[in-house]
Amino acid sequence: MQDLNDMLFFAEVVERGGFTAASRSLGIPKSRLSRRISELEQELGVRLLQRTTRKLSLTEVGETYLRHCQSMREEAQAAADAVAQVKGSPRGTVRVSCPVTLAQTVVGELLPIFLERNPEVRVEMQVLNRPVNLLEEGIDIALRVRLSLDESGSMVVKRLGEGVQLLVASPDLLIRQGTPQTVEDLAKLGSIAMPSSEGRNIMRLLGPDGQEEIAVLHPRYLVDDLLVLRFAALAGTGFCWLPDYLCQQDMQAGRLVRLLPDWSQPKAIVHAVFPSRRGLVPAVRSFLDFLGETVPERSRVIT
Repeated sequence: MQDLNDMLFFAEVVERGGFTAASRSLGIPKSRLSRRISELEQELGVRLLQRTTRKLSLTEVGETYLRHCQSMREEAQAAADAVAQVKGSPRGTVRVSCPVTLAQTVVGELLPIFLERNPEVRVEMQVLNRPVNLLEEGIDIALRVRLSLDESGSMVVKRLGEGVQLLVASPDLLIRQGTPQTVEDLAKLGSIAMPSSEGRNIMRLLGPDGQEEIAVLHPRYLVDDLLVLRFAALAGTGFCWLPDYLCQQDMQAGRLVRLLPDWSQPKAIVHAVFPSRRGLVPAVRSFLDFLGETVPERSRVIT
């Protein structure tokens, strides 16, 4: 009977798009992994992968074999989960990616609580603002803040809360340039902003009666970090949108003033994405449950 580990190795290589990513995920040297797959093909007497210098692709029989390998892996994981549930407490490593600002505020404060409740769980969190490929990078859960969930693709999504932004400026800026009373008045003020992925800085505002207005900004200062943006707002460089958690204390202390309070931006969705509900190890499931319980009360953020 063939080594069932080779079936797992084959599935990892295919799903992660190559030997390098699979090697990192499995903790096995790339050369050993390549040799095992070659030996598997020799044992089966068929070619499962077409190898080129740039990528791997499945042969027709490789596609069929992959489905059986994935099924075998899921059944093995389900068996391990059943045993773990009987044994009790979650254990093992949970690998998470999280946007910088979300990590520095909400998640960063909550993680010690989770670890205290689950002493046998280890968390590896990558704090970054770029999209991650969960399968290729070996991530169990990716935390995201988006205006829609359309970018989640085939991933499973767990909604955790909503993000709210406030339009703010320093009193000094308003003394120098005036306090806007309408959306059109915003053009009279200097602005600062996060860089736009579209290359344009267009501000979409929703009014109290559901009306929508678009304002085109010409920011004096673009920066891709909210904490740095806040410093510039406090210094009177310009007005900007800031997440409410980041500017509420400043507003209470009079360091920042909210502009056009009847107008807002569309709310963003704070959510977690992960590959599959089936076969979630207890540690990952426990972490998702914890986020579902704790983040909604503290997730009024946007990155």
